[in-house]
Amino acid sequence: MFPSVAAGARFQPASDQSLIVYFGERITLQAHQEVVQLVRLLQSEPVSGIRNLHPAYCSLLVKFDPLQLRHGDVEATLRTYLDRVERIPISEPHLIEIPVCYGGEYGPDLAEVCALQGLTQTQTIDLHTSVDYVVYFLGFVPGFAYLGQLPDALVTPRLPVPRRTVPPGSVGIAGSQTGVYPFATPGGWRLLGRTPMKMFRPDETALSRLTIGDRVRFVPISPEQFLALEQTQW
Repeated sequence: MFPSVAAGARFQPASDQSLIVYFGERITLQAHQEVVQLVRLLQSEPVSGIRNLHPAYCSLLVKFDPLQLRHGDVEATLRTYLDRVERIPISEPHLIEIPVCYGGEYGPDLAEVCALQGLTQTQTIDLHTSVDYVVYFLGFVPGFAYLGQLPDALVTPRLPVPRRTVPPGSVGIAGSQTGVYPFATPGGWRLLGRTPMKMFRPDETALSRLTIGDRVRFVPISPEQFLALEQTQW
């Protein structure tokens, strides 16, 4: 069991109608868990005047109605919630396996990442698929999950110049993060491969394939398997 970081949470105004709660300054599983617990508690016991919750790696952005609340009001209320946050149960995380075709037209940056890190393509793929990643939060565009953390040997900076368009399903890395682009969008992450799995499903009740707290495991597939799965509109 990790020691609690909630007791030392730090509050900082982010605007005239938002407040950030920091659970430390480093990305840790314990900080992530307490972010999730606070979100769950606020969802089960809503506070009048709080409009939206935006979790991040080790913080929570709380947006509120400035006609009803002030920063001091929100902080005082959240501190009472933090006193109870450790008692909020965390359900067993779902594990989602995401098939990925690595390299070639699907992963145009794989060779460069290999060169930068002194790895073969097989070693890079093995490393990327060796970890069960945590879904820390969703952002950037609907359905884009920030996953961490990459094995140290794969930590690689973003592209110096972002692409104008990244194909949907592209699996990229940036720093110690990895993620899947749900839509065609500009982006600066280095692309290792692509999945035929739909990450954003507008016709489903759960629009995003992934949610905060899930675990993700990438599974390599062949180009033939990619094309076959793509035809299923999976």
